[in-house]
Amino acid sequence: MKTHTSETQATVTPALALQFLKEGNARFVNNLRVSRDLLQQANETRDGQWPFATIVSCIDSRTSAELIFDQGLGDIFSVRIAGNVINTDILGSLEFACNVAGSRLIVVLGHSSCGAIKGACDHVQLGNLTELLSKIQPAVYQEGQTLEPAKRTSKNPEFVENVADLNVRHAVRSIINRSYILEHMVAAGQIGIIGAKHDLATGEVTFFDDTWLNDKASVQAMAG
Repeated sequence: MKTHTSETQATVTPALALQFLKEGNARFVNNLRVSRDLLQQANETRDGQWPFATIVSCIDSRTSAELIFDQGLGDIFSVRIAGNVINTDILGSLEFACNVAGSRLIVVLGHSSCGAIKGACDHVQLGNLTELLSKIQPAVYQEGQTLEPAKRTSKNPEFVENVADLNVRHAVRSIINRSYILEHMVAAGQIGIIGAKHDLATGEVTFFDDTWLNDKASVQAMAG
């Protein structure tokens, strides 16, 4: 598969970028990964890069965006942080990826059995990790399906997965609410944003269609 160039990147729409990722994940799940000459791709991208999408994912060693979406060198930006949370540095990276480098899509990617989510559920405090986990707490408190206090811990898998889903949705909203640059680009149809979740057991990525933002109307609907 050929490396993306400025010309091919220019032809990619947010919807097409999402399609590329869905197709790549289908190949990964079915063990049909595209054969690539990575050394050649490294050489072809040495003077520039034109990724079509940006993935904000967890640092979990089992959730490599390039692998689970079957992408090569120069195809996607990969922003990784425990719990796929959003902070100022992440937002700056996303603004660079989209506004400067031409990425057409942002995916906030959570995953099953996330250790950071479990830590937030248990209100773990450990050095600088305490501040990071505090960014997941809104999702913990918003989880309204688990009513019994004793079950609102990491020992309850259903609670953990509910919080993980809410955390992804919270991150999508945070990107729009905290970055005028990205909000404007979405409203203008230049980029799209969507939440998703990776199942560690199957490798499958489920996209949260109700978080899909790709025009002014969708941004206004989310704000409303």
